[in-house]
Amino acid sequence: MELVLITGMSGAGRTIVLRKFEDMGYFCVDNLPPALLPQFARLCRDQGNVSRAACVVDLRGGKFFQGLSGAIAELRAAGVRTTILFLDSSDEVLTRRFKETRRRHPLFGRRRGIPESIHSERLALQDVRGMADKIIDTSTMLPRDLRAEIAEHFAHGHTPGPTITVRSFGFKHGIPLDADLVFDVRLLANPHYVPALKDTDGLCPEVVEYVKRDPNTSEYLTRLFDLLAFSLPLYVAEGKAYLTIAIGCTGGKHRSVVLAEEVVRFLKGLGYHVVVQHRDIGKAWG
Repeated sequence: MELVLITGMSGAGRTIVLRKFEDMGYFCVDNLPPALLPQFARLCRDQGNVSRAACVVDLRGGKFFQGLSGAIAELRAAGVRTTILFLDSSDEVLTRRFKETRRRHPLFGRRRGIPESIHSERLALQDVRGMADKIIDTSTMLPRDLRAEIAEHFAHGHTPGPTITVRSFGFKHGIPLDADLVFDVRLLANPHYVPALKDTDGLCPEVVEYVKRDPNTSEYLTRLFDLLAFSLPLYVAEGKAYLTIAIGCTGGKHRSVVLAEEVVRFLKGLGYHVVVQHRDIGKAWG
């Protein structure tokens, strides 16, 4: 049986994600106390017709939430394939979302406003975040983007080996919160300052040619490929199911996109399941 535990920051998209799992045929439960998770899994397995389930577990459960780590250990000992999915977002974005929707934060109180509630929740969830198999940063995502990412990773169920996300980004728009590895390619020749290339992106053949013409690009990729070829099997040996590699340039439109595509080709050649995302490719540079 496959069980996905959806947790994370309030306002980061848990409801959207749970509905997407339901659309994909998962049996879904919202706000299940962690202590009941092993019993829930046994019930699903005994019924014989539930092979994939998704549950939201969060701080709404109050003191019951504290038993999550023990419940996960019990599930895995029983042979339940358990994935912890943590949804995160920046404090600024979470604050804006709560103000726009006028929804009450679960920890909101007389002496605690929205920013303080978010801070308290983040502290309370830091151990759970450290246990997560996959972290998704929804700060820059629209609902359709989040649904697409869930489908990309979970629609076909479990696949052998880790799922590797290669994400290009612009440092000026912030480093992805869910990145496991971050590589800076701002040291390479920048097509932004070439008038004919300024308004294109890293998927344009002329941009690819320009970036790869820089001799430093070849050396950078050689060293990066060596590092990945060495380190990825170690992540696999540690049981890492999801890994996010972030590659950043200044604006996220040119150099990072070119190198991300090169990394994707390299990893697919090694037999890994790879997802590519160009987070900032459509954003204005200036």
